[in-house]
Amino acid sequence: MRAIFGLVSLLIVLAVTGFLVRQQMKAVQAPVPSLQVPATTDDGSAGTPAAITLPASVTPAQQSQQVQQQFKQALDKAMQTRQMPDDQP
Repeated sequence: MRAIFGLVSLLIVLAVTGFLVRQQMKAVQAPVPSLQVPATTDDGSAGTPAAITLPASVTPAQQSQQVQQQFKQALDKAMQTRQMPDDQP
């Protein structure tokens, strides 16, 4: 009896895991919406959000590289030192 309950519970766990994996695979294959990033002006203040539209032929690897480049550029810009009013002669 104990073996039957163990086998039934194992089958239930496998069914739930299979269902979740199938749902994840459907989500991965879904089309990716266009990226949205906030636009900034030259002085570093945030402007209105600007949409970055990508052509439909762009692969996920290219999208990933573009997002990484945008993040690196934003990080580099944020790390630049700004002059404060007290620093000016």
